[in-house]
Amino acid sequence: MSWAFLRDLLSGVNKYSTGIGRIWLAVVFLFRLLVYIVAAENIWKYEHDEFECNINQPGCENVCFDHFFPVSHIRLWALQLIMVSTPSLLVVFHVAYRKNREKHLSQKLYRSPGEIDGGLLWTYLTSLVLKTAIEIVFLVLFYKLYNGFEVPRLVKCDIRPCPNTVDCFISKPTEKMIFLYFLLGTSCLCIALNLSEFSYLIFKYSIKCYLKRHIKKRQGSKGDCHKAEIIAHHRAAAAGWLHNSSPSFTLNVQDKCEASSPLT
Repeated sequence: MSWAFLRDLLSGVNKYSTGIGRIWLAVVFLFRLLVYIVAAENIWKYEHDEFECNINQPGCENVCFDHFFPVSHIRLWALQLIMVSTPSLLVVFHVAYRKNREKHLSQKLYRSPGEIDGGLLWTYLTSLVLKTAIEIVFLVLFYKLYNGFEVPRLVKCDIRPCPNTVDCFISKPTEKMIFLYFLLGTSCLCIALNLSEFSYLIFKYSIKCYLKRHIKKRQGSKGDCHKAEIIAHHRAAAAGWLHNSSPSFTLNVQDKCEASSPLT
């Protein structure tokens, strides 16, 4: 199986990710994809041929193997890697849409099409939620299919056409157990990284919105004070107090504005 397309996809998303997102990418690429290709795939390569039962009854061994391993570990991991990487396409498509929109309108609409803000922020957050949900679904699926996260040395099978309860032996159980725990651990690490990145982006966006609202409020207060000074000046001039009363009246307005304005 060629994983070049997955490598290119993850590399393309890397330039639009945050620092935590780049750590997630490194974990997926180095500790999951490479470990899968280099080691895990070879360990489970001949799992069916090396599954042995202490009986020569035709069909018994195949039925027992299908019962205890309804889906191969290695194929389920491959599906998990593909599914976990797929939500990243949402970010790539959104950035491509921004670039195409600028090209179509022939004007600069964004400071940077790949900057995580506005609609792209929500697309990125959606991809994080989907990746986390997929990871959790596959962990539950592993647990349900194999009755826990273990690789037993011996399984007892009494399914027809086996004439009685037979003992079946799984090849390299210790080695498989080590890689099973390693890949499960990296999956949990990816979940933690996704949740951390989600929290970081929400916190950063909240601070940005608060500061923007605070700046607008200050600018609005200064604008209201400036309008009040102009109105007070014109009223004083219209009443004939321009030389006598207006300075003190205008000064009082300025003092009130300064007293009511937020501290810098």
